[in-house]
Amino acid sequence: MNRDYINLGVKEISELDPKEQKGVYNFYLKRIKEYNSKLNCFVSVNEDTDNFGIPVAVKDNINVKGMKTTCASKILKGYYSPYDATVVKKLRKHNFTILGKTNLDEFAMGSSTEFSVFGPTKNPWDIERMTGGSSGGSAAAVASGMAPFALGSDTGGSVRQPASLCGVVGFKPTYGLVSRYGLVAFSSSMDQIGPITRSVDDAFEIFKLISSKDLLDSTTVKIDRGYPELIDGLDLGDYSFCVPEEFMNAPHLEDGIKKDFLEIVENLKNKGASVEFVSIPLIDYVVATYYLIAPGEASSNLSRYDGIKYGNRHRGKDVSEIINVSRDKGFGSEVKRRILLGTFTLSAGYYEAYYNRALKVRRKLTQEIANILEKYDYIINPTSPVVAPKLGEIRDPLTYYLMDLYTITANLTGSPAISIPITNKSRLPVGLHIMGKRFTDISLLEVARAFEKISPAYNNGKCSLKGEWSE
Repeated sequence: MNRDYINLGVKEISELDPKEQKGVYNFYLKRIKEYNSKLNCFVSVNEDTDNFGIPVAVKDNINVKGMKTTCASKILKGYYSPYDATVVKKLRKHNFTILGKTNLDEFAMGSSTEFSVFGPTKNPWDIERMTGGSSGGSAAAVASGMAPFALGSDTGGSVRQPASLCGVVGFKPTYGLVSRYGLVAFSSSMDQIGPITRSVDDAFEIFKLISSKDLLDSTTVKIDRGYPELIDGLDLGDYSFCVPEEFMNAPHLEDGIKKDFLEIVENLKNKGASVEFVSIPLIDYVVATYYLIAPGEASSNLSRYDGIKYGNRHRGKDVSEIINVSRDKGFGSEVKRRILLGTFTLSAGYYEAYYNRALKVRRKLTQEIANILEKYDYIINPTSPVVAPKLGEIRDPLTYYLMDLYTITANLTGSPAISIPITNKSRLPVGLHIMGKRFTDISLLEVARAFEKISPAYNNGKCSLKGEWSE
């Protein structure tokens, strides 16, 4: 097997002849067989295929025809998808082959990929640590070289946060640019599919293939123009950036992450960029707002899993008992917690006090962010307030929820956002988070690509693999 395969991007693999592409696919299959038992990234692998195209891993809440879709939950045991998600269809049209389905927090509800019926995914930088979540399987697969690229879903940071903790690139497009058809719904007004890769170039290549208007998803929008190639040699000195003071003053922001981030800020200033620290008061309410809206939508979306219409059925003496037992045995603790929270906030007695008030805060936050981005080109901050915690270290749900503090804003406002690594391979990864105006995805990717040039995490345009996984 040719180890150079691990450094090939989308363009390079697409230009190989079919025999060579088969070699690339088998190369990644061999790495999965060798390392997946240690890291638990993949929950199913596509070994039986005659189509050896460009390999891509897919999070196991995105439907792939003929493969299991489990959402890492007992309630979907034995379910095989009868159709492809729109994003999978689009990738297949461009000669991509699904390498396998990756682990996640159950129904994408979590920030660590510990809430999975398959057990936790381990971080390739330190197997005693978590990957982040909920797309932890996808992020760890790319970071360990078991997949060249992967798809994840991002509802409150579930692509960007694990990308940060695993030292790779995670991109959440503008809400509405990528179809959600075939993605198992969590919070429909915030869910978005996005790529996890080892370079911004690869994120761009996958994004432009999966984005477009889709008649099967009424929330998608039509963009008249195509996507030109990313501009090379962009001067960061031509841009203005702001840093929310509320993020930098967060009590759980680790000193080391703050130091790494401020070094990048100094590098930006040295290049002539304008960087200002600003106050965005409503940011103090993003976690509370998100955890009222998202569970409310989740409780509605997951109500279909009753053991009768959908989901694995357990016996009971009547319909009511069948539903109760099927849900009790089928759903895990975190999913139950969020369903209960969402059902409570949507109930007649509390809808106005909680859920509707959260919607009002969301609208005000969206306007506040739009106003900020009229004055500055981009908002930057660390992607996560912490480096990857140890597995089992966090037991308090609120501590988990606060890990999403820096990423949630982009989901509440529908903005494009990306995380790129900014530390070298001698230390646990730290991510830089960049957020822009809605529908400025290409400009955002160009700026992120320019940041790669000043990041210690990159070698020859690709973020570094760790230890034995790159050997």
